[in-house]
Amino acid sequence: MRYIITVLVQNHYGVLSKVSGLIARRGFNIESLAVGVTENPDISRMTIVTDCDENGIEQVEKQLNKLIPTIKVKVLEAGAYIARELTMVKVSCNAKTRPEIMDLAEIMRARIIDVTATSMTLELTDTNTRTENFIALLKPFGIKELVRTGISAIELGANTTKK
Repeated sequence: MRYIITVLVQNHYGVLSKVSGLIARRGFNIESLAVGVTENPDISRMTIVTDCDENGIEQVEKQLNKLIPTIKVKVLEAGAYIARELTMVKVSCNAKTRPEIMDLAEIMRARIIDVTATSMTLELTDTNTRTENFIALLKPFGIKELVRTGISAIELGANTTKK
């Protein structure tokens, strides 16, 4: 099963390596890992997406809580969070295909961030499913380059991951 884990950690060098190493040592693949500083510059938030069983996620949660730089670990419950991913896609285009790509961007609520005579770069922030659909729709134009940030997630409602 796919799980999203949020981890608040001290904003120090080497913490990312400790956390990712802990998960890898247990034989779980990290599908997505997004890290950034929080409203407090001394604390970073990691959003980790991994695929494992229920016992595995419990072990990962317990082990992460034992790490010295860890402040708080929370496994987000399905349907109880908002998740988004930033994607930038550079596609081939010419005068003939440019309007079609622009229409597609408008329909998908993507932004055009760069245009040249032979390419167009688009930015989309959306769910994983809509991102995959967007990429599939752009493939016929010829994807030159694709960059994805990984999933960032936050709990719905008033709940927080704060300690």
